[in-house]
Amino acid sequence: MMLQLTPIEILAALGGLIGLVMVWRASARATRRATEAARASVRLVSLAGRVVVTAAAIVGVQWIVITHPGNTTLLLAVLGVPALFASYTLTKALTVTTMDVPQQRKGRRR
Repeated sequence: MMLQLTPIEILAALGGLIGLVMVWRASARATRRATEAARASVRLVSLAGRVVVTAAAIVGVQWIVITHPGNTTLLLAVLGVPALFASYTLTKALTVTTMDVPQQRKGRRR
């Protein structure tokens, strides 16, 4: 038994294959963009969580020292050291030194 295909059937099959490849590539790009967006939001939430935990620890130590007065040097240290950390962190956060750009794979054109 011999299979006979017309030129229209062959072109339709090739068109279907090309369409399938294009849809697959588009979904891969969309997945990559969604992954990059999710990573950026996770970084932000992670940073916010670390800031809250650190602030709670600093406030806890300060609260203990302030409610038990008596040592002025300890009080100044407990209030001054977090101020130094905060000023360093704010300076670092407000100084932009790099851009977060997705890396391209080697040999790939845009």
